[in-house]
Amino acid sequence: MNNSTDDYDSPWKEALTRYFPEFLDFYFPLAHQAIDWTQPHTFLDQELAQIVRDGEIGKRRIDRLVQVTTLETGLEWVYIHIEVQSQPDADFAERLFTYNYRLYDRYHRPVATLAVLADESLTWRPEGFSYHLFGSQMCLQFASVKILDYAPQLETLLQNTNPFALGQWFSLIKGRKDYWAKD
Repeated sequence: MNNSTDDYDSPWKEALTRYFPEFLDFYFPLAHQAIDWTQPHTFLDQELAQIVRDGEIGKRRIDRLVQVTTLETGLEWVYIHIEVQSQPDADFAERLFTYNYRLYDRYHRPVATLAVLADESLTWRPEGFSYHLFGSQMCLQFASVKILDYAPQLETLLQNTNPFALGQWFSLIKGRKDYWAKD
């Protein structure tokens, strides 16, 4: 990775580690509501690194693998694979599909794949990966949010106490001269 990518990756990785419940609450509220937050959550960086290394499927971006306990199943746990993508990538959906099935194959646990699209393209919005052959189908649909979609909410984001709302606000206004010209 180049230095500019590293500079972008580090704050996201640290924020995800430090404020994981707030991250889910802001970007993926349905996932947040399904987790038993009285139980610990565990980041599984070594496990994800092994999956990525085994896969030899290209560069890692900002991915985190987190073990959580759900409210519905009690002592059971699921993996939540989070990936923040900062630029359009034609192979992105297939990479998430590969990570998902490799994680399931290794741990035999459900895997939720969540993506934050932090790129500047209004039209790039991958939602899944699938293929069909001879009446057989393999498919992964993943949840995603697009940072640009929060642009109409700039003032509301300032009022939100979630640390990701403020980060979102700064992401969106960094290049807006019209905003900085306000009285």
